[in-house]
Amino acid sequence: MTNNPFGRLRPGARGLLVGLLTAVFLTPFYLMLRNALMDSRGLASPRWTWWPSPMHWENFTALLDDPTLHMGRALGNSLLIAGITAPVSTLLASAAGYAFARIPVPGRGVLLALVVATLMIPGSVTFVPTFVVVGSMGGVNTLWGLIAPGLFNPFAVLLFRNFYLQFPAEIEEAGRLDGLGWFGLYRRIALPASGAMLASLGALAFIDSWNAFLWPLVIGQDPSSWTAQIALSTFLTSQTINLPGLFAGAVVTVAPLVAMFLIAQRYIVEGIATSGLKG
Repeated sequence: MTNNPFGRLRPGARGLLVGLLTAVFLTPFYLMLRNALMDSRGLASPRWTWWPSPMHWENFTALLDDPTLHMGRALGNSLLIAGITAPVSTLLASAAGYAFARIPVPGRGVLLALVVATLMIPGSVTFVPTFVVVGSMGGVNTLWGLIAPGLFNPFAVLLFRNFYLQFPAEIEEAGRLDGLGWFGLYRRIALPASGAMLASLGALAFIDSWNAFLWPLVIGQDPSSWTAQIALSTFLTSQTINLPGLFAGAVVTVAPLVAMFLIAQRYIVEGIATSGLKG
C-alpha cells in the first residue's frame, strides 16, 4: 500500500492538480514579466490587462543604459561573487564533512558540536562582529569582503558528513591497500562519488549568494561594489518609485536563478535524497 496521497487520485484528477499547482507556481513569474513590459501609466491603471499592448521592451534597455544604476557591473559582481562562493564553500564543506565522518582525531565530537551550534545562532547576532572583523582588515568596498563570510556553510558540512558516513568503507579499504592516505582517499574516491551532492549544494549555495542583500548592502557601500540586489533596491526610494524599471530589473536578476534551477533540479533532489535526511 502506497503512502503517496496523490496515488489514490485518478490520472485525470492528478493531471488537473499538477496543472493547478504549476499555474500557481508560475503566476509570480508571469506577473513579473507582464509588469516589466508595461509603462507607468499601465501599471497604475485600475483596469486589468492580461498582457501589455504595446510591449515596452525599452524598459530593459533603459535598465542597462542607466549611468547612475551600474546594472551591468552589479550583475557582473553578483555573478563573480556567487561563482566563487558556490564552488569554494561547497568544496570546503565536502572536505570538512569527510574529515568529521572518517578521520579519527581527538576532539572530533566537540568540533562537530561547535559546528552544529553555529546553526543555532541567529545571523543577526554575528552580523556586527563579522562586519568589525572584515572592516578592520580593509574588506569594505572589496569583493573579497563580500565573499569571505559566505565561505563557511555548516549546514552543508553536516549534509556531507551524513553522506560520507553512508559511503561504503570497503571501497576506501581497497584504496588504502593501494597506498592512499586520507587526502588521497578523499580526492580519488570519496569526492568523485559525491558528485550529486556537490552539484545540488553548489546550486543552492549559488542561489543563496546571488540573493544575499543585507551583507552586500553594508559592505558594498560604493556603487562599484554593488550587487544586483542592491541595484534593484535603488528603484524604491522615498522620492521616486520606478515600477517598470523595478520589474525589468527583477526579470533580469531572476533569469540566472531560473536557469540554474532548471539545470540542477535533478541533482538537488538526488543530493538531498542521498544526504541522510530522507523522511
